Amino acid sequence: MLRIGLIGGMSWESSALYYELINEAVKERLGGLHSARAVLASVDFAEIERMQSAGAWDEAGEALADEARRLEAAGADLIVLCTNTMHKVAGAIEAAVGIPLLHLGDVTAEAVRAAGLGTVGLLGTRFTMEQDFYRDRMAGHGLTVLVPEEEDRADVHRIIYEELVLGEVREESRARYAEVIAGLAARGAEGVVLGCTEIELLVRPEDSPVPVFPTTRLHATAAVTRALAD
Repeated sequence: MLRIGLIGGMSWESSALYYELINEAVKERLGGLHSARAVLASVDFAEIERMQSAGAWDEAGEALADEARRLEAAGADLIVLCTNTMHKVAGAIEAAVGIPLLHLGDVTAEAVRAAGLGTVGLLGTRFTMEQDFYRDRMAGHGLTVLVPEEEDRADVHRIIYEELVLGEVREESRARYAEVIAGLAARGAEGVVLGCTEIELLVRPEDSPVPVFPTTRLHATAAVTRALAD
């Protein structure tokens, strides 16, 4: 089994879910007392959020590249970046190490294509929805990606940063997300990508009229597949 290197802490709530899902997948596939070989580097999210808000993406990229180097030195065989938004700096991480980064955008796009869909809605932080680093990665797999309208994007972003990263799951926020998803479906989305790892704490399959693609679960499953490939 390869050793999975996790860059987490963005937020720790979603990183805990990653760890749980990865170990559940290993147990399911190998049985018995098996668990994942993993090493975790967990950052202080307050520092990363400051860089996000300031648009200091180069600084953020170098900070996460440093964590990737530490994981490689600790024996990691592959890198899993436990956040959608910070895949904006995936290139800096890949350039810093000699082990592969399992890109979340690729994993998600492959799942959408495997489901036979061509147009999906994307929910995430404002950075993920409005900048092109994630949408273009998925478009490179032949997908059309729709994002919510401005007012809806603002609410989706606010709920992530003011509630979900703090572990708060509110029914009124679940209802608001369901409304946003319904709007995307009405515009032609055949499925919806939950493009922020914390959203899976809130949105359930039954909250959507179209299939949902939970990126945390997809990423964790893909990491285990890679780790057990040999």
